[in-house]
Amino acid sequence: MSSPLALDVADLSKKYGDRMALSHANFEVPMGSICGFVGPNGSGKTTTIRMLLGLITPSTGGGHVLGESITQPEKYLPKVGAMIEGPAFYPALTGKQNLAVLAKLGGFSTDQIQKLLELVDLGDRGDSKFKTYSLGMKQRLGIAAALLPNPKLLVLDEPTNGLDPAGIHEVRTLLRKLADNGTTVFVSSHLLSEIEMISDYLVMLRQGKVIFSGKTSDLLAAQKPLILAKPENQKDLVKLNQIAQGLGIDSKIKEDLVEASADANFAAKLNKAAFDAGITLTSLTSIRPTLEETFFEMTVN
Repeated sequence: MSSPLALDVADLSKKYGDRMALSHANFEVPMGSICGFVGPNGSGKTTTIRMLLGLITPSTGGGHVLGESITQPEKYLPKVGAMIEGPAFYPALTGKQNLAVLAKLGGFSTDQIQKLLELVDLGDRGDSKFKTYSLGMKQRLGIAAALLPNPKLLVLDEPTNGLDPAGIHEVRTLLRKLADNGTTVFVSSHLLSEIEMISDYLVMLRQGKVIFSGKTSDLLAAQKPLILAKPENQKDLVKLNQIAQGLGIDSKIKEDLVEASADANFAAKLNKAAFDAGITLTSLTSIRPTLEETFFEMTVN
């Protein structure tokens, strides 16, 4: 039996004049997962998020959020938390006071504010003024604000923008904690190394089109592993490349090494063939492309 879906869209498009900001998108996001939403700037991520939140109307197609049609956002928005384009707070108020203002405006309970502050690791800073917070703390308070409705779905647009590595790690840990507690997290980001670490699912956009939708592990497993062979003498690069190709492997010279599309088993064969040809290798490594490399491969040209 398939798992219930937090999001699904079918043939979703948005056209501005002659430009398709999003073109006939189809994807699904299972409940309880972290889904990374990735693509270069201008690929349609924010447009998609705005349609899912009922802020703009699709040109064609449709979709569902928490089982409700995106044509009736009032039915699902009470169960959705969102942080789009960075959080806005009153600098002179404390973290706790800022959340209290937002809770009253949204008609949410203020009883859970301390609990939310603790969840985002600001439990001991709730009485500090917002203007004293670091950028990472401000982002985490923004996520706490998005959690005020106790949402089943959390939508975050670039939550790690401008953060240092420590701040990024804090947000990443928090998102994993939320997903483990049953909240579905739909997070757009251009930091692919971060997305690779936390995302169970991925939706990739390029020029307004979905070029991949599915499990992160499936995408990475489908990428060809590589053998990187570095000869002791740079003059042997061309010969080493020819040896790899002579063994029926697709290979090329990349900087000071030969990059061959083959799995780890090929390394021993290449090493022996190089040795027989009088070539000494200083390194021989088997790697799988990262999400960043895979994404670049899929989105260039």
